[in-house]
Amino acid sequence: MNPEILYEDNHLLVVYKPIEVLSQADSSNRIDMLTILKKYIKEKYNKPGDVYLGLVHRLDYNTSGVMVYARTSKAAARLALSMQNGEFKKKYYAIVEGIVEAKTLTNYLLKDENEKKSYVNKNGKLAILDYKPIKTLKYKGVNSSLIDVSLKTGRFHQIRCQMAYIGHPLVGDNKYGSKINCHYYLDCYSLSFPHPISKEILTFNYEKRRNQLF
Repeated sequence: MNPEILYEDNHLLVVYKPIEVLSQADSSNRIDMLTILKKYIKEKYNKPGDVYLGLVHRLDYNTSGVMVYARTSKAAARLALSMQNGEFKKKYYAIVEGIVEAKTLTNYLLKDENEKKSYVNKNGKLAILDYKPIKTLKYKGVNSSLIDVSLKTGRFHQIRCQMAYIGHPLVGDNKYGSKINCHYYLDCYSLSFPHPISKEILTFNYEKRRNQLF
């Protein structure tokens, strides 16, 4: 596949990851963005040998959206520090079961490594998000809401877990309680972070998937 490159310089690659593509390779041999982008760099710049590209963050296999990869180890280290300091801002669209009102959710999430799932648990890590409804709709035959989510923290399966906990799982998210058999809809449409070298705040908004749906 040809990657959708949103921004490129000597330090970064900002791309759009579609659904059913891994952020990086695992044991499943499924297609992954890291391998695709290394091939892209190697061919575009005619680079010999292995190409360095650092994974900064991940999106789940069935989650689409904007991602940034680091082209140097220095950029990777600085972007990782920016993430730790809460300087990455992410916004998502999601379709959840039921009719919802705007709210801030604050929970503590604990990741179960065996199940690859998060649970609300007082011994977990603080997880905060804001969401607001955009429109109500009938999605896959279910009364649903398209919501706009702003993440304040970045926990494993945070949106999926927190929305399910309040009784509004993503439509089709069987792992978190939805009974509907379909791909869930979760798209990181906005990513903002400081450039690792210039410190300029870069913001990328890409609403391709929403525009295709509506």
